[in-house]
Amino acid sequence: MIDIAFAEGDVKSFETPLKLHMDGPIKHFETELAALRTGRASIALIENIKVQCYGQFMPMREVATLGAPESRLLTIQPWDKSIITDIEKAIATSDLGVAPANDGNIIRIQLPQMSAARRDELSKILGKKTEDCKVALRNVRKEFHNEIREADKKHIISEDFAKRLSEVLQKITDQYIAKADEMAEKKNTELHTI
Repeated sequence: MIDIAFAEGDVKSFETPLKLHMDGPIKHFETELAALRTGRASIALIENIKVQCYGQFMPMREVATLGAPESRLLTIQPWDKSIITDIEKAIATSDLGVAPANDGNIIRIQLPQMSAARRDELSKILGKKTEDCKVALRNVRKEFHNEIREADKKHIISEDFAKRLSEVLQKITDQYIAKADEMAEKKNTELHTI
């Protein structure tokens, strides 16, 4: 249930919670896009890999300093040298498909050049993640639309104002879907840049 304080003629009090709810799927989509590997090395590829150490699973960014000194090289410098093998194991079991090189202090990950087939595969994954984001945005729209109908049915707002809010809802939904498409297009361009 969404908490909207409907006030006849006050579109702003409707837009604010709507945009707040629409930002959720977009932020999640941004996180997922960051984790998709492009031609360049990015610490986003490894920062959320879970490392089993100290009796629990911890994100890589919480146990080591991460770096991308070159376009196809990632470095991991554990704060505690005793967990270096745990970090290696986490990388090996991740879906990165790379072999880490350990010199006792720093783990280096050399990222191979992506094949055309892998780029196409990642484009398909990107398409699915984009569609998931759009579905989440449409679900937010559906929730807010139901709230508008309920307020109209209970005569909290007039029928004309309900129609106006529905138009605002659709306009904002279209803007957020366009934003998701724009983000996906940018990532797809990165994927296919060699």
